[in-house]
Amino acid sequence: MKIYLGADHRGYELKEKIAKWLFEMEKPFLDLGAQSYDPKDDYTKYAQEVASLVAQNEGSRGILLCGSGVGVEIVANKFDGIRAAIGKDVFQIEAGRNDDDMNVLVIAADYTIEKEAKAMLIAFLETKFSGKAKYERRLEEIEKIEANN
Repeated sequence: MKIYLGADHRGYELKEKIAKWLFEMEKPFLDLGAQSYDPKDDYTKYAQEVASLVAQNEGSRGILLCGSGVGVEIVANKFDGIRAAIGKDVFQIEAGRNDDDMNVLVIAADYTIEKEAKAMLIAFLETKFSGKAKYERRLEEIEKIEANN
């Protein structure tokens, strides 16, 4: 599984820690930026790049960060096949992966401490989609909605 990582200036510091954790876990990932702290950058660039690559590469996952998490979540969910959600805690992430095959984890950098971020990251990477019929049916319904919009 390939992981695409991106953050604006408000998520930059935590993104750097996540990159370190992914490296330590020996998970293949591509850091799409920001590559340095730039208080004038825009989250839209990074969210678009991550979401586009996740949408194009089946089985891949994305991790996005910005201050509130809302901006990158909105952008990412504009892409067909993207199921991005802001992580609140480990249990919510496990449910999002198990039930909805969430493929982009969004972290609100201004409101998430390092310990919580690491726990959510692990849950996001280790929890599998259950594939139960009712969840598969819902994902098919989402695909139809995407095709009609």
